[in-house]
Amino acid sequence: MNYLFFIIKAGLLLVLLSAFSCKNSNSSSDSGTETDTVASVPDVIRPEFSADSAYSYVAKQVSFGPRVPNTPAHQKCADYFVAFFKAQGAEVTVQEAKVKDHLSNTLNIKNIIASYNPQATKRIMLSAHWDSRPRADEDSVRMNEPIDGANDGASGVGVLMEIARQLKKSSPNVGVDIFLWDAEDGGTSGKNDSWCLGSQYWANNLHKPGYRAEYGINLDMVGAKNATFPKEQYSRMVAPHIVEKLWQTGHQLGHGAYFMMFDYNAITDDHYFVHKIAGIPCIDLIHLNIKPNEGSFFEHWHTHGDKLSTIDQKTLQAVGETVLAVIRGER
Repeated sequence: MNYLFFIIKAGLLLVLLSAFSCKNSNSSSDSGTETDTVASVPDVIRPEFSADSAYSYVAKQVSFGPRVPNTPAHQKCADYFVAFFKAQGAEVTVQEAKVKDHLSNTLNIKNIIASYNPQATKRIMLSAHWDSRPRADEDSVRMNEPIDGANDGASGVGVLMEIARQLKKSSPNVGVDIFLWDAEDGGTSGKNDSWCLGSQYWANNLHKPGYRAEYGINLDMVGAKNATFPKEQYSRMVAPHIVEKLWQTGHQLGHGAYFMMFDYNAITDDHYFVHKIAGIPCIDLIHLNIKPNEGSFFEHWHTHGDKLSTIDQKTLQAVGETVLAVIRGER
């Protein structure tokens, strides 16, 4: 255990006291602070990224229906991902497992991992969850029915799929592993570890013994119109240099309206368990509202309104370009 990790563990209790679940927050958006820009990154080259392609990948996921574990739609979508990433030249691993949800139901889950430059020792993780919410608990109608999850899940995956397509066209300088987490979105209030079951399972059962990455970037709810991405607290604590690199890259590419220089409370999301259990610094790029009285997350969070019409290509472009530019800049 190195000194930095000791400091992080020592401060973990304080962070957890202020943390709230990514999928169960009543915290208002005024519990953050605006910050100035910090040290700039070197000049950024704008990478090739197609928002139209990313959008089509989101639409394809939604077309299967709600991607809830133990359903035919879930299985069909998993098969689609495996075929897609193989076609993009990736080494594909499907990590299958049985996990228990907060009601003690057994879920058959699949974490899907697509690796580029598998022989490279320096590796970067990119991730998003691919399952969708099994109930519309924030809606006023059909609350016990599953939702499409176009933004909450499919948007991040769509961006990563387009990044994979670009990595096939031009191989990265480092190893890149794309993780699609399963069973992220089925948790319940007051039980933070009932969320992110796929990433928790992976972190306790690495797909390759001794797997390490320099850092990870997790994408969650990254496709809504006029999305705002402030700097989440746990990300700032475990990997402040990666937070600054990503946000500064976004600003250099002209996406400052999305990458807000605003510090936000901690969120319990997949990035938290990747670091807490596997010890890999991982940050969260997630839509969080910074204006008072708007709720913590995007407008249609956990409702039937989270459908394809919520997805905006401009947001996908801003996120995809920025993340891919960071990857292209690694040596």
